[in-house]
Amino acid sequence: MRYQIKHALVQYAADTILEDVNFEVHDNEKIAIVGRNGCGKTTLLKLIAGDIHMNNLDSDEECGIVMAGKQEIGFLRQISFTDGDITVEEEIKKTFAPVFECEARMAEIEQLLHEEVDNQKLLNEYDALQKKMEALRGYSWRRDMEMMFQQFGFSLVDLNRPIGDFSGGQQTKVAFIKLLLSRPDIMLLDEPTNHLDLPTIEWLENYLKNYDKAVIIVSHDRMFLDRIIDVTYEIEYHQIKRYPGNYTAFLKRKEENLIKQEKDYEEQQKEIQRLTEWIEKWKNTPTKVAATRSKRMAIEHMVKVEKPRRFDTKTFHAMFTPRIESYTEVLSVKNLRIGYDTELSKVSFTLQKGERLAILGENGKGKSTLLNTLVGILEALGGSFTFGQNVEWGYFDQQVVAVNDTDPEQTVLENFWDEYPKLLREEVRSALGSFMFSHEDVMKKMGQLSGGEKVRLALCKMFQTKPNLLILDEPTNHIDIMGKQALEQMLQNFKGTVLFVSHDRYFIKQVATEILEFEQENVRQYHCGYEEYLQEKAKLEISDRVLGNNNNRRGTNSADIASATARNKEQSPVLQDAFNKKDYYNPGKIKSRLIKQLEKYEKQLEESEEKVESLKMELLSPELATDYQKLMELQNQLEKEEAQQESLLERIMEMETELEELESDNN
Repeated sequence: MRYQIKHALVQYAADTILEDVNFEVHDNEKIAIVGRNGCGKTTLLKLIAGDIHMNNLDSDEECGIVMAGKQEIGFLRQISFTDGDITVEEEIKKTFAPVFECEARMAEIEQLLHEEVDNQKLLNEYDALQKKMEALRGYSWRRDMEMMFQQFGFSLVDLNRPIGDFSGGQQTKVAFIKLLLSRPDIMLLDEPTNHLDLPTIEWLENYLKNYDKAVIIVSHDRMFLDRIIDVTYEIEYHQIKRYPGNYTAFLKRKEENLIKQEKDYEEQQKEIQRLTEWIEKWKNTPTKVAATRSKRMAIEHMVKVEKPRRFDTKTFHAMFTPRIESYTEVLSVKNLRIGYDTELSKVSFTLQKGERLAILGENGKGKSTLLNTLVGILEALGGSFTFGQNVEWGYFDQQVVAVNDTDPEQTVLENFWDEYPKLLREEVRSALGSFMFSHEDVMKKMGQLSGGEKVRLALCKMFQTKPNLLILDEPTNHIDIMGKQALEQMLQNFKGTVLFVSHDRYFIKQVATEILEFEQENVRQYHCGYEEYLQEKAKLEISDRVLGNNNNRRGTNSADIASATARNKEQSPVLQDAFNKKDYYNPGKIKSRLIKQLEKYEKQLEESEEKVESLKMELLSPELATDYQKLMELQNQLEKEEAQQESLLERIMEMETELEELESDNN
């Protein structure tokens, strides 16, 4: 066991935040801490990091923190780089101070050995330093730094820019990179996926899953947690409880435990009631004195089952109907060139009434820029867009949580009322109450609001206009899981149309009916939900690789996809079978085609495996040790090849299943 907290109590003034906390970290466990906003998740991270201390250390009970030896704990705290004039590279290199100390001492020993031969003590020290360098990944520190820096969306030239030139979000990424490169024994991550794009989130998932030390994560990204976590701790009603497994397993186990506790509680209460009634009936009967005393003792010595408290499911629940209905065509975008001084992307798509279109893609491609252009914050660089008749849109801006232009002393009630001065006080309180601002919460000052509260207030203001088109930029940032589920349900039941940007894959899967993806060179619309979009992308990638048409795909709608598929079927009988089976039934011919197709996929898989091995060997080549651009290219090729293998394996399994079914039917 690496780390243990025993019976911790954490209080701020008279408020209890955490009570009787027992928490353990074993080996390389990946641990999630979940719970409602404000329940104490970040407080627990601060306790583990040593930023705050337990309030009951002077009590007589057994409490405290135990560590197995010295454990390096890394925590992504509030960013405050002390010197904004130094370059990003100089800032990141602070992480490798132990490596540079080893290098300096090794250089000293080498010089001494030149002067004094066969000094066994120096040789032993040099050997120990070499092993330490290997453990610190000291021989590859620059390659690790540059590869990780690029994974977070930076270019290598950015390493030479002053850290002060970067935005707050970019500085947070730099701090995150420093934390990952420091490789602590216990890594603490508070909402690590906020402001990361999908490719970076997927890379981070793989990195953390294979990290050989412990990781503790606070996150509201359900898919992220499901793919990484081994153990889940939930904080609810100031208490913490450990559940084995990922987030989905935790939800299932919690529900099962609650059902069992309710059953046990009811059975015990029935038994207590039965014994109590018996005692009341016979307590004055001399011959029953001993029996009544025995039954009283039985009640007193029972291990009482605590009355179960239902899940804390309190969340916003506003449902509204648009003021007016729009016509069928809500938005038409044609060759719209978006950007600031230079063009980021050219976009074309259509949005029909009732559709919920999710915009995906890497950061910096123009997703938020597109929304800002549509609502008039930015001027278009070219092309056109047209809103349909009777369209009334409402815009949620992810930057709203900063509240830079709001008086921090203004109350929530005053802030909302300033925007809608014609509403009566009861109407204002009712609107705010539906977004969990009730009673004294409406008197909270704007400067005291959490990120989640700011998001709820912004959504409340937007919904008050009752638009029929919602334009949302990262609406789930800072919202807890219950809040996300509430927003999902609201959008699913919304009678209007939704256009939104999000990096939360689970949220996208639950809400989106259409996908608009910003790819490397173009923007493509998929007329399907998220899971179907992933399947369609996989099919297109296989099609492109088989036919060698990787560089020929263009377009932004399903008509282009259909056209490409039709061309592929004409050129390839194998793909013709894969994409569109014949209607006639000839078992012999069908079996023959299936076998040929299976053999072809197996051959492609074998070739891919050979290519993967070749790429891995090439990555280890000493000649490329300092060619970081080439290493990045090879790494990207390797990841694509491994993804292709997964697709081919799925195809092979499909073919084998079809063959088995065919043989079964014929028998």
